[in-house]
Amino acid sequence: MIALDDLDRALLRALTEDAAQSAGALGRKLGLSQPATWRRLKRLRAAGVIARHRVDLDLEALGFGVTIFLGISLAAKGRVALADFERAVAAIPEVQSVQHVLGLYDYRLRVVARDLADFERVLRRRIMTLPGVGAVDANVLLSEERRPGPL
Repeated sequence: MIALDDLDRALLRALTEDAAQSAGALGRKLGLSQPATWRRLKRLRAAGVIARHRVDLDLEALGFGVTIFLGISLAAKGRVALADFERAVAAIPEVQSVQHVLGLYDYRLRVVARDLADFERVLRRRIMTLPGVGAVDANVLLSEERRPGPL
């Protein structure tokens, strides 16, 4: 674990708001020179604190108006069943995330669809036919508030 000072935390908060900012722009916000900001960014990347950069797409603008969270319980449990399920679910483009969890379900999936009819098609033809699927519980996302994290 790397020791973070207040400037590191401020830099990370600024990046969570807009990861496309240049080192110069970030430095101006934080009162640092561009080279000093760049060195901090390089150190944070090398330490694994900044794992990657990604684009946050507006799914609704792309035609995906419904997001559903699925709780999946596998009928059979074991290393082979888990691996088979994970391999098969990774091939479904509508599944945005797969989380192996502890509790009532074995997996939690975030699924996007154009509308409820499209989701029903994905559920019946793709998800319910995955290897080992037992019970499925669905929750439709009504709204979402994003928070930057614990910094």
